[in-house]
Amino acid sequence: MRRIVVVSMLSLSAATFIIGAQAADRFEGKYFRGAGDVEYLQLLDIARRMFAPDPEFQNLPMLYMPAWNGLVEGPTWDAWWIQNSYGTTYCALPFYQEPFATFLQNSHDLWFDQMGDGKRVGYHNWVAPDGALCDAARPGLIIYKQGDGRVEIHDWGMEFTAAGLLMQAELLLIGRDAQAIGRYLPKLERCADFIETRRDPKNNLFLAGPAGNLLAPSYAGWQRPDGTYGQAYLTGLSVTCIAALDRLIELEKVARNSKMAVLYTNRRRLAQKGLPTLMTKEGYFIRSVDPDGVRHGVYGAPLHGYFESSPNHDAIAFRVVGDGKAARIYAKIASISGLRPYSFIIPNYPSYDDMYEKPQGLWEFGTWVNGGHWSTCEARAIMGYCRLGKYDDARRSMRQLLSFARRFRMDNPLTKFGSDVYQPKQPINLCYDTFGPAAALIRGLFEYLYRADGLTLLPHIPPGITELEQRFPIRFGEKSLLLSTTGNGAVTAVLVNGKRWKHFDTKSVFLPYDETPDLAHIQIGLGGASPGRARSAGGATIPLSPTLPSDLPQLSGLEARAVQLQNLYDRLVKEGLGESYEAAHAELAVECIRTVHTRRLLLAEGKIQTLAEPSRSAADKSYIDSAIRLCDGLENVLKSYAQSQDPRKQRIYQIWQR
Repeated sequence: MRRIVVVSMLSLSAATFIIGAQAADRFEGKYFRGAGDVEYLQLLDIARRMFAPDPEFQNLPMLYMPAWNGLVEGPTWDAWWIQNSYGTTYCALPFYQEPFATFLQNSHDLWFDQMGDGKRVGYHNWVAPDGALCDAARPGLIIYKQGDGRVEIHDWGMEFTAAGLLMQAELLLIGRDAQAIGRYLPKLERCADFIETRRDPKNNLFLAGPAGNLLAPSYAGWQRPDGTYGQAYLTGLSVTCIAALDRLIELEKVARNSKMAVLYTNRRRLAQKGLPTLMTKEGYFIRSVDPDGVRHGVYGAPLHGYFESSPNHDAIAFRVVGDGKAARIYAKIASISGLRPYSFIIPNYPSYDDMYEKPQGLWEFGTWVNGGHWSTCEARAIMGYCRLGKYDDARRSMRQLLSFARRFRMDNPLTKFGSDVYQPKQPINLCYDTFGPAAALIRGLFEYLYRADGLTLLPHIPPGITELEQRFPIRFGEKSLLLSTTGNGAVTAVLVNGKRWKHFDTKSVFLPYDETPDLAHIQIGLGGASPGRARSAGGATIPLSPTLPSDLPQLSGLEARAVQLQNLYDRLVKEGLGESYEAAHAELAVECIRTVHTRRLLLAEGKIQTLAEPSRSAADKSYIDSAIRLCDGLENVLKSYAQSQDPRKQRIYQIWQR
């Protein structure tokens, strides 16, 4: 029997048909189609659905914030955090089209427009050194240090700065916009120079004090003999710095700054030279080393004998280590069952014995930064799983995410070792970091290594999937990539727009930027299979003009606003501006309004799960509120164009006024 599963905007069980045939199971989804491992394909489709308006699942548009025309951490978290956004943003960047590319940049600008300069006064009257980023920011407010815990002893956001550098550099490498690179590259160089001030030339390691780590404030630095706390050599700072420098070097090459590329290449080499000091004989990374030689994070040791997850899974995810070391690190993770008690990885196992607070209350093991779950970390762990072919680990993670998503409980962090929400008294929960596992499941398929001269695809296709098609574009500068695979195993043939492609080996496909078509259908044959059998040769799903339902929901004036924005979208298309951010924002707002209508219909027909009160009312309201915010935000942007000297903005304003 051949089973065809059709899933569009309904639940997994909403439309399943059994028909007679001969071959493997097939799956037809909104964003993925394929054959073989139907469950994995379904999980991929749901993962991608979470990043667009969807009537069943909480989704990214619900985190739009008009105040800065960008994304917000969550309804109860009115700012934008580096450590929380890190995993989700890195993994989702390749498929963030407009308006999300603009939304994300506007959120990043909260950090970079207020970054430390040695003069600017932030939260708590902190004046950060030049190049320092922050824990979190919103308009008119920046928190340069971790803002929870014993803030009076906290160091600057050292690893925050490295992660922020990495995310912004990756965004620029993907977009390849010369003007944007020119604007942000000096700021990224200041970040790199700030981190460099903490390098110890004797051992090429980086010093950080309390809460200078990424998942702060779990790290206390070095507790001196007199009981005070100072700086120690932090492994995570080395790993994240190396990954950030990888991308900064490529940006310097794009900008043709050869001297700067050489400078950062030398810094990266020195940082890599220091890494062995931070590893055990088994081949995994410890957490830190005190200046007096005491090592923290040697699993099973009598003192500080916990395993520290983030530098280890990050070293795999960002290719800071080679394949052999990556395999040894994973083997250690897999051998410690306490690290993933509910499929999601936790930061440490067992409890820390070196925090500056006792492990009780909020600091109790399994609750917050000491053993609680953070989806920003899970995203990077999944990237490591996919790199090493550990697909069942990635599958279990997405299943666990769905156990929260189906109840509208997309909260972070998760308490009780990843089994419960942090804010249980809220009727529903939503945080940006919680989208991390879904984003990683998608990016993990091809990894996407963006470089100055092009893009490398590394297919990581689960062995049970014999055909796969991504029915949405991947961003590569001004180009759009539509990917499909046939077969399994080593790469044996590649077609680009139906023509044979020579730039590949058994593990990868390389796309030189200048040789890649603006719209590229990339068909990859694996294990000897013919790439011509993949369906993307016949086309793929491309965003179309929004379609309004015949009976718009009579809610909060949304019906009139939908008509207005539909008209704006159509006029922008007619004027040759259909690919603009403004057109994409209008399209998204209309689609969100349409989704309010669709959700009502599907609930009435019993085709999607009904939540118990008060969660149901809160969930339904969240759809309406997000649509209103998107409408308000776009109107605010368009109104601001009235006084702009930019001819393009003036033109769009006039179109809107008409």
